[in-house]
Amino acid sequence: MLLTLLGVTFLTFSLTFLAPGDPVDAILETGDTIVSQETIEQTRHELGLDLPFHEQYIRWLNGVLHGDMGKSYSAKIPVVDKLAQALPGTLVLAGTALVMMIVISVPCGILAAVYRNRWPDHLIRGLTFLGVSMPSFWVGLILLFVFGLKLGLFPIAGGEVTPDRMVLPALTIAILLSSKYTRQVRTAILEELGQDYVVGARARGLSTQRILWRHVLPNACLPLITLLGLAIGWLLGGVAVIEVVFSWPGMGRLAVRAIEMRDYPLLEGFVLWIAVLYMLVNFIVDISYTYLDPRLKKGAKA
Repeated sequence: MLLTLLGVTFLTFSLTFLAPGDPVDAILETGDTIVSQETIEQTRHELGLDLPFHEQYIRWLNGVLHGDMGKSYSAKIPVVDKLAQALPGTLVLAGTALVMMIVISVPCGILAAVYRNRWPDHLIRGLTFLGVSMPSFWVGLILLFVFGLKLGLFPIAGGEVTPDRMVLPALTIAILLSSKYTRQVRTAILEELGQDYVVGARARGLSTQRILWRHVLPNACLPLITLLGLAIGWLLGGVAVIEVVFSWPGMGRLAVRAIEMRDYPLLEGFVLWIAVLYMLVNFIVDISYTYLDPRLKKGAKA
């Protein structure tokens, strides 16, 4: 994990260093204002942008190791504080979308697997294919138009983070994730239903419902937890397109704004946050295997 983090910091800093344009121009030049070359050079010196690449990288990495990711060019506040301001909005949106996804995809995936190649399976697979095919920003715009503009059930944009503002963006994300996750649940259940222990359980006279809930689901949950962990990391990293469409104050919208303003310290902090988050989620998923799989638990004790 430490080597991966080091590689992420180096790659991120290298790409921002090689990016075209000068962040000083975005900081000083607003509208038709003309800034003197002396002011530009002085600002570059104050920000340390006139130093060689290796000195800038070591200076930034040393600050990160001490909890200092630098100061945002656009917001004029520490990057850590700016990320902390956007984090609650992303956590609330991600948690709501995750709950919606599980409520939709798990029952639909099980239903499609149990009724394989019958009309419920064809219907669910058709809907999931449609959900995967539609761009998320288009789905968000349609939901805004129908439920926000025409029916007036939910606010379109603006305001604070409230439950009514959260419904449409969370539903948009849930539609996308559920379309993918339902297919994965169906595949995992079908794979377990074809195992020998299921045939043996049926031969002993166990009901299909008992086999499904007591034997198939516990074995099928392991690959699904891995996919769920990746989905959590993706959600907490900030869904930029959805947050921009719904003007949601989260991490993704913050990253888009940082790119527009050439706010490299903020962008570097955002990428580092995503890397740490993905590794922590995957680490927790790996640990959970030991407790969820009796075979791994027995091997760990041995």
